[in-house]
Amino acid sequence: MKMALVLASGSRIRAELMKNAGLAIEIDPSDVDERAVEAPLLEAGFTPEDLASVLAEAKANDVSNRRSADLVVGADQILAFEGERRTKPQDMEAARRQLLAFSGQTHELHSAVVISRNGEAIWRHVSTARLTMRALSPQFIGHYLAAAGDAVLSSVGAYQLESLGLQLFDRIEGDYFTILGLPMLPLLDELRRLKVIET
Repeated sequence: MKMALVLASGSRIRAELMKNAGLAIEIDPSDVDERAVEAPLLEAGFTPEDLASVLAEAKANDVSNRRSADLVVGADQILAFEGERRTKPQDMEAARRQLLAFSGQTHELHSAVVISRNGEAIWRHVSTARLTMRALSPQFIGHYLAAAGDAVLSSVGAYQLESLGLQLFDRIEGDYFTILGLPMLPLLDELRRLKVIET
């Protein structure tokens, strides 16, 4: 039986990134309770990079335990602002408050990707991007959220850089794919090393 390349995520953008790069993937989202995995790590003082890596590995291993013959890709992204982890806004009011806090400030996105086989991680990578928002007026934030709609609630930063969210920023340092939540260049390099794709 041929080994499949499996994405352990229901993320539309991650699937698109992999497919656009020419990868033939199967999608099998993980059932891991991220908040339950995270809670003891936060208490133990894990860094945002470590949190992202552990969560990505937990997702990859979860699916790999069901599909031991396949290569499973797990991913996670953590947003860190002023030393604290931020999660996806629960509603538009939370998104508004978050964007007001980010206005004129810099935050970091830590994106982790893990490959698992036979229920164990065989490769890990974390990339970091630093994003600085423009000074945003409350009026602009209101107009932006109205135009962008509920899609912002699916993003940890309340923006999609690939669409209207680009207008929020002054400066971006880091890899585009890291910002979208899947460091593609290191992943492709490892898939070539594993002879999953042509070298």
